[in-house]
Amino acid sequence: MSASRARIEKSATAFRSIGEAASELGIETHVIRYWESKFPREVRPVKRPDGRRMFRPQDVDALRAIQILVHERGMTLKGAKALIAEQGMSAVLSGEATLGAGAPAGSSPARDLQKTVAKAFTDESGDALTDARRARLEDALTELSDIKSRIDAVRGRRAA
Repeated sequence: MSASRARIEKSATAFRSIGEAASELGIETHVIRYWESKFPREVRPVKRPDGRRMFRPQDVDALRAIQILVHERGMTLKGAKALIAEQGMSAVLSGEATLGAGAPAGSSPARDLQKTVAKAFTDESGDALTDARRARLEDALTELSDIKSRIDAVRGRRAA
């Protein structure tokens, strides 16, 4: 690319090549290609007859939203996809999107599981388990672990 061509700034409505989109967002082109495969509803560049991708402004906005969620907020791609589907691209770009908006404050699947396990190890009055009850729970856990290992072995044999 010539030096004069590099200095030309495109309008906000202009299509961008994958290299231009990557430099605008500060990410590598292979990351854009990967995100394009993981977010087919949000990122749909126009492909020219020669196969080059041309990113529309809404594609660049979608990539920017994905970048915010994944790189700045530390979300997984699956979580980012769910949040964009639930709250929309504009909410992410404006900073109005909230993580875990559907769950009550202080609630998460992991925290709920911890509460359930803690409840199982105490009786109704809140006192600690008796040794006999603890032994029964530990025996059940051992049996469940054994069943899980057998299921994993069967899955391993089927996969091979």
